[in-house]
Amino acid sequence: MDIILIIIAALLMLLGIIGSFLPILPGPLTSWIGLLVLYFTDAIPLDKTFLIITFAIAIGIWILDYIIPVVGTKRFGGTKYGMIGTTIGLIIGLIAPIPGGIIIGPFIGALIGELINKSDSKTATKAAFGSFIGFLTSTFIKFVVAIIYLGLFIGILWDYRYAIFVA
Repeated sequence: MDIILIIIAALLMLLGIIGSFLPILPGPLTSWIGLLVLYFTDAIPLDKTFLIITFAIAIGIWILDYIIPVVGTKRFGGTKYGMIGTTIGLIIGLIAPIPGGIIIGPFIGALIGELINKSDSKTATKAAFGSFIGFLTSTFIKFVVAIIYLGLFIGILWDYRYAIFVA
């Protein structure tokens, strides 16, 4: 049963990394659920304090994920339309088979959103850039936290490798 839980936890870790780039899936929280699943194995004793601290970090990053792009957009003069455009552009960029769609999509989406809001092209470009920078910052932070959680996961598995695979 421990091996099945470890496989599920590993899949959640990978899903958490992917979720760092997808607006639908909360990356660090998904990775944390992988650590939680690891807690339920008999072979690996995890400390509850460790889980509480990593959970608090994951929740903090989840909250920041909504704040950072808004701050970026507002700082560069953007509106709600720019934020909506960024999200739609990201989704289209993920689906569209174009190179760099995940990077180009949010920028173009924010630009179109601002132009729909009747901003002039200079203001729209500036706001789109702010929205894009906010999106990239937020994504980078989520990715780093998900990678750190994966590193913790691998480190824990390595420390208890004999208890897992030899028993």
